[in-house]
Amino acid sequence: MWNGNSSALTAPLGPIASAATVTPKTMQQLQLGTSKIRVAEWGYFFTTSPTAPVTMELIDTGAVGGTGGTSGIVTPYNDANNVTRTATPSATATCYGPTAEGTITATRLLAATMDLATYFKQQFPLGREPEVAPSNFLRIRVTPSTAAAVSVISYFVWEE
Repeated sequence: MWNGNSSALTAPLGPIASAATVTPKTMQQLQLGTSKIRVAEWGYFFTTSPTAPVTMELIDTGAVGGTGGTSGIVTPYNDANNVTRTATPSATATCYGPTAEGTITATRLLAATMDLATYFKQQFPLGREPEVAPSNFLRIRVTPSTAAAVSVISYFVWEE
């Protein structure tokens, strides 16, 4: 799943801008249904090099999601029938670019970087993939270290 609509691209996928403050912003989120998932890979790239380090996080926020996003397009990676049992696209469930973070009471940090590089990807070794419980939210979140917005394209790949 990308933080944009990749289902019928006629041009490159466009980035989403972070906040222009030192405030976390969710790039994309996946709300799980009744089954758990294992995260196989996640990554991102900045459309221009950041001028200061940027914190990128892969997190599980329990049952709290962001709101006001664009309904996420989930294109299964290895299913020719385009069937996913996990994601329900909506502005408050599986979406990208939420405008509000929601009131997060607990998080589980699955992976993080603080980076100036223009791109990053991480694959988890088999048997060591982070699992996310049913009904929870998997998110990629960006936090600039200065009051300068960055534009990000992010993604994650999971197994149901």
